Amino acid sequence: MVTGASGALGSGVVAALLERGAIVHAPVMEASWRGDARVQATFGVSLDDEAQVTAYYAALPALWASIHLVGGFAMAPIAETKLADLEKQWRMNTVTCFLSCREAVRALRRGAGGRIVNVAARPVVTPVGGMIAYAAAKAGVASITQSLAAELIGEGILVNAVVPSIIDTAVNRASMPKADYDKWPKPAELAEAIGFLASPQNTLTSGTLVPVYGRS
Repeated sequence: MVTGASGALGSGVVAALLERGAIVHAPVMEASWRGDARVQATFGVSLDDEAQVTAYYAALPALWASIHLVGGFAMAPIAETKLADLEKQWRMNTVTCFLSCREAVRALRRGAGGRIVNVAARPVVTPVGGMIAYAAAKAGVASITQSLAAELIGEGILVNAVVPSIIDTAVNRASMPKADYDKWPKPAELAEAIGFLASPQNTLTSGTLVPVYGRS
C-alpha cells in the first residue's frame, strides 16, 4: 500500500515496487496509474480523515507493507507562522502518518509480519531556521516511527523512515531555479531505499531514520 502514489516520489516508488513484482494498493486524490492491473487505485480518500482511513484499510486484503509518502511543506520564520499554519502541517504530515500507521498495523496483523515505511525530513536531524511548523510536524513522523518500531518488533513488523533533503522534482526546481540540482536526491534513488526497507530482504532494520540526502 502506498499513500501519495500520484506525486513525483510516489510515482517512483510505485514503479520500483512494480519492478519487484508487487501488487500496489493506492488511495489517491487524482487519476494515476490507470491501466496497470497491478495498481489498485481508490479515489477520494482523505488521509487526515479518521473514518475514511479506517474504512479504506479495512477493505484491503492482508498487506505485506504500507508506505506513507503523503505530506506537505511550508516555510516561514516563527513570527510569521500562524497557529493555523502549524495545524495544517500537523494534519498533512503527522496526522496522515499516524492514521495510516495505525490502520496499517491492523492490516499487517492479518498476515504474518510486514513492513512500514514513513517519510521524515532532514530538518528533523539537521535543524535549520525558517521552517518550524514543517520541522515540528516531521519530527512527529520520526517519533511515531521509532515508537511504533519498539512496540511492534516482537510481531515481526519492522518500521522505518527515510529522511530526505530537497527532492529533485519539477516543482522544486521551479521554486529554486539557481540550486545545484545534481546534489538533490532523485525520486528513483529514494524509491530504491524505500523498496529495500519495505521488502522481505530487510530482516533486521527497524526504528531507524535513514538519511537519504547524499551530497545535498
